[in-house]
Amino acid sequence: MGTIAIRGATTVEENNSKSIISNTIELLKEIERKNNLDKEKVISILFSSTRDLNKEYPAKAARVIGYKNAALMCFNEMEVLDNLKKCIRVMVLYDSSIGQNSVKHVYLKEAKNLRPDLNK
Repeated sequence: MGTIAIRGATTVEENNSKSIISNTIELLKEIERKNNLDKEKVISILFSSTRDLNKEYPAKAARVIGYKNAALMCFNEMEVLDNLKKCIRVMVLYDSSIGQNSVKHVYLKEAKNLRPDLNK
């Protein structure tokens, strides 16, 4: 078995716990669906959020939907002028025999603008 990295991002409407959790759950479930993930094979998930999101840890959403054994960690996104606001990014490290070129990355809402090449 090998390890693959699956990337994704979304934006949230408001800086509050409900919006951060619900949008992160939506992103994680879409990553699961598109990549046919088994939660037990998820090694870790790294979350970053823009500085304007500080009312909740996005990693809490992963625990809510059953990621009990994966290592989870949250970071602030590097601040860049004119960057996308209210954005949560994830990188899922997954134990898999498929190649990295088979991964389906997921970008939702305004985050689609981050990787238009992946949203055709």
